Amino acid sequence: MFITTTIGLIAALLTTLSFVPQVIKVLRSDDVSGVSIAMYALFSAGVALWLVYGLLIWSLPVILANGVTLLLCLTILRRLMRRLKG
Repeated sequence: MFITTTIGLIAALLTTLSFVPQVIKVLRSDDVSGVSIAMYALFSAGVALWLVYGLLIWSLPVILANGVTLLLCLTILRRLMRRLKG
């Protein structure tokens, strides 16, 4: 079981970290012109459901990865929504 959880945690870390450069770029430049609001809305909804699933089965890698990824995606989505408002 230890190796399974370790592999899951490493996979979760790598996939979650893949969002960090985009978030940093958007926060520094405040430019979301090349980012799709539909993609981030759908992806955020999917990640939220994965988080719920992780909580239901109490899987630490699923909970951590999707919790952090959701926060990162919502950061981008919030900037996108702000751009739409003006």
